[in-house]
Amino acid sequence: MRLSRYFLPVLKENPAEAQIVSHRYMLRAGMIKQQAAGIYSWLPLGYRVLRRIEQIVHEEQQRAGHIPLLMPTLQPADLWRESGRYDDYGQEMLRIKDRHDRDMLYGPTNEEMITDIFRAHVGSYKDLPLTLYHIQWKFRDEVRPRFGVMRGREFLMKDGYNFDIDRDAAIHAYNRHMVTYLRSYERMGLTAIPMRAASGPIGGDNTHEFLVLAQTGESEVFYDDRVTALKLGARDIDYDDRAQVASVCEEFTTLYARTDETHDAALFDQIPEEHRKVGRGIEVGQIFYFGTKYSEAMGATVVTPDGSRVPVEMGSHGIGVSRLLGAIIEASHDDKGIIWPEGVTPFPVGIVNLKQGDASTDLACEGIYKGLAAKGLEALYDDRDERAGAKFATMDLIGLPWRITVGPRGLAAGKVELTCRRTGASEELSPEAAVAKVADIYAGL
Repeated sequence: MRLSRYFLPVLKENPAEAQIVSHRYMLRAGMIKQQAAGIYSWLPLGYRVLRRIEQIVHEEQQRAGHIPLLMPTLQPADLWRESGRYDDYGQEMLRIKDRHDRDMLYGPTNEEMITDIFRAHVGSYKDLPLTLYHIQWKFRDEVRPRFGVMRGREFLMKDGYNFDIDRDAAIHAYNRHMVTYLRSYERMGLTAIPMRAASGPIGGDNTHEFLVLAQTGESEVFYDDRVTALKLGARDIDYDDRAQVASVCEEFTTLYARTDETHDAALFDQIPEEHRKVGRGIEVGQIFYFGTKYSEAMGATVVTPDGSRVPVEMGSHGIGVSRLLGAIIEASHDDKGIIWPEGVTPFPVGIVNLKQGDASTDLACEGIYKGLAAKGLEALYDDRDERAGAKFATMDLIGLPWRITVGPRGLAAGKVELTCRRTGASEELSPEAAVAKVADIYAGL
């Protein structure tokens, strides 16, 4: 993408309404525009990151055998009356009426609707286990939306729902989701700690939140700092192997890690003092096992091998897709701007032409741009007639992981400069070698 043809409305000054780093940089980098309190348009750069996060979530869900579908944003209130949640959910639910005076709502979550889909089409244990999920816009009418996409009213969320014949199978689904989430967050460059949490309006007695440590987090967290060193890495997981999946979950949940809602001071005090930490965290996902809470209320049953009917065991599992952009920026930035991890960056590399209009420099930039494209990498090429300082400032602000700088002096020696945004380290390479190195970096992702 040539920057001269792209829509990137960057701001030089910090917006007065932005209270935290992620909100400030998302506005300054031209990623979002507020349309109403807690409601944003996603501009091209932000939209690219949003889609990359979505892609990772899809890939990891389907790797575990979970099946995507898409449910509507508007739901009939009658489904929520069946479950008993319509009156209990509170003012966060946006309630509306259609032209026929029917009660509707803008979905804050989808337990009722997915249970309705299940009961209409599944009636036998032979069709289980089953996990369905979608990535869809949600709306919760927050009384004080703030912090940009971190606490908005409209947000993009992955929510998945498992249906199982018994509790053991449902707990395996719970564990399977925990592992898929851990892998998803690692691919996004995040350390997201599963913490014992409270279930809230979803219900159930077994739930973990995934929190990214950040000073701006809304939750107070208590944890053993050794949990931050745990990684899945490239290990191969057989999602049908209950013992292996449970073992991974045990590894990541044995060390103490809890939110303030479930904190146990006596247990916390048993941790060696040097590993006892108190901080703040940003919630980026939550998984729930709630048994038959919805299936009993809504008649979602299956025939068992002995011919009897039982309500299915269920759980729901959410990832805050749009919120993740804010969390990643909070965890990965400096005083110049964003530092995107390679897994979610809007563009893998930026090309800076230091002397636009110079024949040799233009030719070299074109060669690098096309060379990267030939390897499946779309670079952001700053071909504007701007001073070098402004080009560097833009690249630092939008946070692409790698930058190739091309100027007449370096080209005279057959070199360009490849710079790592995270470390600031630079090296001089031939244009061909710079293209090859960037391609190698992304080949393993």
